[in-house]
Amino acid sequence: MTGVSFSRDEGIARGARAVLAYPDMGKGERDSDARLEEAAGLALAIGIEVVDRVALRVRDPKPATLFGSGQVDDLALRARALDAGLLIVDGTLTPIQQKNLETKTELKVIDRTALILEIFGERAATAEGRLQVELAHLDYQAGRLVRSWTHLERQRGGFGFLGGPGETQIEADRRQIRDRMAKIRRELDQVVRTRTLHRDRRKRAPWPVIALVGYTNAGKSTLFNRLTGAGVMAEDLLFATLDPTMREISLPGLDKAILSDTVGFVSDLPTQLVAAFRATLEEVTSADLIVHVRDIAHPDSDAQAADVAHVLAELGVPGEGGEAPFEVWNKADLLVSDRGEALRAEAAHRDDIVLVSALTGEGMAALQAAMSARLTAGRRLRSVTLDTSDGASLAWLHQNGNVVGQTEGNGQITVDVRLSDIDWGRFRRA
Repeated sequence: MTGVSFSRDEGIARGARAVLAYPDMGKGERDSDARLEEAAGLALAIGIEVVDRVALRVRDPKPATLFGSGQVDDLALRARALDAGLLIVDGTLTPIQQKNLETKTELKVIDRTALILEIFGERAATAEGRLQVELAHLDYQAGRLVRSWTHLERQRGGFGFLGGPGETQIEADRRQIRDRMAKIRRELDQVVRTRTLHRDRRKRAPWPVIALVGYTNAGKSTLFNRLTGAGVMAEDLLFATLDPTMREISLPGLDKAILSDTVGFVSDLPTQLVAAFRATLEEVTSADLIVHVRDIAHPDSDAQAADVAHVLAELGVPGEGGEAPFEVWNKADLLVSDRGEALRAEAAHRDDIVLVSALTGEGMAALQAAMSARLTAGRRLRSVTLDTSDGASLAWLHQNGNVVGQTEGNGQITVDVRLSDIDWGRFRRA
């Protein structure tokens, strides 16, 4: 082959030519074409060129190779014919399946988990993000050291006069991985403590927090930029945003709110990443309002929404007594077919969703009004007595509540104000 070649110890090369295979086991809500399209998008996100894609029906997964022997031979032939050096399996491979596929096809082989880990590793911009990705990657690699070492019997000598056979190279490597993972976890624990302090400080502040969640490439960052005027990376790529970003926004009837853009979700998100990014995703659980952004023009929009709901449920969202996320149907500018007209008609008759185009600005005023209405819903009339010298608290009540009357006497002022339970809690904590 004249294309990019790999050894088993190398990472994935940008510009690599790959054959993409989806093991169709007859499960899931998406059809095979949709899965292949999404996996090709994941590969594109780190510069891999998918030169061929195929769905292979797997009725009886083989413990050694996942695919049948004829299917494995076909994949090898496809790769040779198209000068590809990489095989991407859009599914989960065991370490032995990965090793055997590499041996039989003479290709570097990665599965869906490894592909997503590569993307996260390239996109992590903050120290916390890099630590989270490294932890997930080490967890994944720990069980796959066997595929990288051909000298497993090589041993390091023992210590002292009675030192036994010592530890094998792979045992030493696994110990180093465990030590590094323990160190990362300690560093992340410190990050979590710092984040918790910041979160508690925000709770005492007068401004509600709005978290944007959604499937990757649903347009969250474009919407974030539209609402805040920020310059957050917003490209037509899966996982364009990895590290969370927060900005101030103004909403009708509210002096200020904090909008948070979060990492996008994806089907079959590796368990290592869900665990590693739990601290980041917990920002969602503490938000006052969760906005689920959907690419409503995508043919698999319903399945994507189900995947997002699954991840949120793992995080405990909504909690007991919490308000469920409300949906923003994005990419209205792409609704041009009969299906699009039907979706527009449905959106017009529902009050639990807002139809927008983050790209063109369509529906932004309606979205801002909807967010404000949800944040201020349930405002109840409350009576607050303050010292006349407490101008800061009085100003807070005017900015964040609806003051309907106030009386003054004996060095005190009594304010009748409509406040939501959230704002009332904030006021009492301040």
